[in-house]
Amino acid sequence: MVNQIILFEDAGFCNINPLTLNRPVYDLRCGIRLLWEKAAACYPTVQIAFHVRNYLAKLVKQQKGTEKVNGGFGDRGLLLNGRVIWNKKLAHAISPEGEDQVFHCGDTLVAARLSGQHFAKIDWNNPLSVGPFLGLPAQEIEAVVINYPWDLIQNNAAQIEVDAKELGCNGAKDGKVYEGVHLLAPEQITIAEGASVKPGVVIDAEGGPVIIDRNAKIYPQAVIEGPCYIGQESMVKIAAKIYEGTSIGEFCKIGGEVEESIVHSYSNKQHEGFLGHAYLGQWVNLGADSNNSDLKNDYGIVRCFINGEPVSTGSLFVGSTIGDHTKSGINSMFNTGTIIGTCCNIFGTGFPPKYIPSFSWGGAERMVEYRFEKCMQVARRVMQRRKQELTQVEEDVFRTIYDTTAEKRRDFFVLHQ
Repeated sequence: MVNQIILFEDAGFCNINPLTLNRPVYDLRCGIRLLWEKAAACYPTVQIAFHVRNYLAKLVKQQKGTEKVNGGFGDRGLLLNGRVIWNKKLAHAISPEGEDQVFHCGDTLVAARLSGQHFAKIDWNNPLSVGPFLGLPAQEIEAVVINYPWDLIQNNAAQIEVDAKELGCNGAKDGKVYEGVHLLAPEQITIAEGASVKPGVVIDAEGGPVIIDRNAKIYPQAVIEGPCYIGQESMVKIAAKIYEGTSIGEFCKIGGEVEESIVHSYSNKQHEGFLGHAYLGQWVNLGADSNNSDLKNDYGIVRCFINGEPVSTGSLFVGSTIGDHTKSGINSMFNTGTIIGTCCNIFGTGFPPKYIPSFSWGGAERMVEYRFEKCMQVARRVMQRRKQELTQVEEDVFRTIYDTTAEKRRDFFVLHQ
């Protein structure tokens, strides 16, 4: 029996950019929990360790509070792909007990139970692949794998329901619910300790559970439809409309209209405007009346630019994917399936390009490079307002992103001058 699980990254992380530029793929949210939290909950009796791209290793050690990152793993382990949405049924099929074996879903390595020489041959300095495990007993297994950012959105509503059940969200009302609040299907509405729901709020859980986490505040006249999750210390502003399939992480301010979207944490979309089928990273701020389109006028399949190349999503509904520390000015408009990198400042009239590389500054009329020092200065200022610190380790990660995306920016700016 192996005594640890190791969450690993494979080459598929790059197709989930920009969300994975400054975090491992298993730190993304789908439903209530992050992907790594789902995996850990499936194997509660064994230790957890992490594999990640080298430039993120110090950051993961800092955030997870462990030295077991990219090494120190001993001589055996159950390797779990961080792009997989782990559940108890899958964990039952892939046990820590047994002989060395690999599990795959199509071309994706889902898991590998390894020991001895098989474990020793792994190169922890690079994304893992099936190659080193050729010749081992292999089993095809059914799994939900995140290949692109929109896969997180498409699975989000179902994952809210799964997470609510597994976390024991049982309809308790431990927070303060003011007189004049309307609760539909109250047995599916959980309001945690310290949360408050003000008069005139409508929470409709007839379509799925609604979880209002600790110390969250729901202001008057807001309407929330389930399945939906509102994270700890987050705020839903007056008359906001939060539709089904939406997850709001911790310390967010949300207003206007939001549908089937994920706001990772520490991000703001607190004014009027529409956000649909979108994923916002951390420390994103959308200016007043910012809107994204999530449906083409011809009702056609949406194409997105992943790493600068067009990819068919196979879906009619795809909104924006916006990387960490990106800001938009007031009245910003984003076309269907827009992808915006980390550390961008987007403003001005008209629709900016559908693909914007990291550290870009400008809008539809003109784009230039967002100077690294200025960007970090703004990041520190923003984080200090929430009593958070931009550590040197985090700044080093962003410096690496800035350097490695320089060529993409140069090509982009030439094309869009």
